[in-house]
Amino acid sequence: MPQLVAAWFWSSFAAANGLLVDLPAPDKGDTCSVCGMFVSKYPEWLATVLYGDGHSDHFDGAKDMFKYLFDLDKYAPGHSYEDISGIGVTEYYGLTMIDARQARFVIGSDVTGPMGHELIPLASQEDAEEFMKDHQGEQILTFDQVSQALLQRLDDGALEE
Repeated sequence: MPQLVAAWFWSSFAAANGLLVDLPAPDKGDTCSVCGMFVSKYPEWLATVLYGDGHSDHFDGAKDMFKYLFDLDKYAPGHSYEDISGIGVTEYYGLTMIDARQARFVIGSDVTGPMGHELIPLASQEDAEEFMKDHQGEQILTFDQVSQALLQRLDDGALEE
């Protein structure tokens, strides 16, 4: 029961602060546009990119979503950054879809996703700091601080520069 109350409180906070995004949910057969895993099996890790034409691509974690965004020519031929109308990630504590561009991402923690080492999305700097304490995180990043080199280091299991 306390977890339900916490999720309700968080959802209210997120809605009041404009963090929630309304993006289409994946269908049961939808796969991650980067790795091919069925995304509906991992709702707590879901990330989504929505285009103005209504097309959406789904991912089994923020890491694959960022890989996609860094290489649209490979993963989304015919689409451009200018066409994107929404980018969402599932927030770790509330399990609700929030605007990825406003999220904080913790790396180097003891929490792993379906594809191993992952960027853990959180709604605020305070939540990210709390998560770091609870899960031995190494660094908090904003959306714009994520790089292709970082994604490779996460895949390799080595976060040091």
